[in-house]
Amino acid sequence: MLELFKKLNKNKKIRFMISLVMVVISALMQVFIINVFMNPCNLISGGFTGIALFMNKVADLMHVRFTTSAGIMLLNIPAALFCAKAISKRFVLLSTIQFTLVSIFLEIFQFEPLFTDQVLNILFGGVLWGFSISLALKAGGSTGGTDFIAQYVSNKIHKGIWDYVFYFNCFMYVCYGFVFGWKEAGYSIIFQFLSTKAISGLYQRYAQITIEFTTSKPQLVIDSFMTTCRHGMSVIEAYGAYSHQKYYICKSVVSAYQARDIIAEVRKADPKVIVNTYKTASFYGNFYQQPIE
Repeated sequence: MLELFKKLNKNKKIRFMISLVMVVISALMQVFIINVFMNPCNLISGGFTGIALFMNKVADLMHVRFTTSAGIMLLNIPAALFCAKAISKRFVLLSTIQFTLVSIFLEIFQFEPLFTDQVLNILFGGVLWGFSISLALKAGGSTGGTDFIAQYVSNKIHKGIWDYVFYFNCFMYVCYGFVFGWKEAGYSIIFQFLSTKAISGLYQRYAQITIEFTTSKPQLVIDSFMTTCRHGMSVIEAYGAYSHQKYYICKSVVSAYQARDIIAEVRKADPKVIVNTYKTASFYGNFYQQPIE
């Protein structure tokens, strides 16, 4: 970790420290959610943390000591080693710090439940769980487990697969229902559904949008666009129905998380440019996806 940190320039070191703080907050949030919202309702989360919770509960039934912390480490370390070569060292490092801190914090901290009502625990816990995962993802890491797999596959196909992760988790909940009852399994599915929707809404790395710039100065728009991102652009000649003047429509498909920076740069070059954005459901062709650092 120290060697990786020393190689960074000043700006990247600051960004790394901010990411590290975000990862620590994410880990602390997850331990808080497990203690305050999940344990009172006998819920399990999705992914490897959920499997670790499941294994812990099964071990308790068999009167065998197997902690959730041990399960998290046992499941995540092989995935981290695999992804170290496939994704990026920085991503794997931050992810490893996150799930290691979750394991440690589970042994250190104990939080009292806030609600006795199951519905409130599920609603607040599910949304906050999704937020904690999104926080780690925005930091450039993850919470490990299926997040590793999701990022690996998403990088290959340039599309988020969080909904498919949810389907995998549902299978785990069916197994959980057979052992511990369908009520708890059903509540866990609702919990996971809420967290999945929170992630889809908050983490936009693989969402794509189409940007249209209507301008009378196409070269200024093209130049500022090209210096901001590595995407192509189509320029269409148009005619203003009201002004009776010639205009140009410059359009491109970009990643949603890039849109704000792109629009800001283009508007600096041409303050009178008209900008229209809309969601792109699917894009087929060569699309540059900035790799995870």
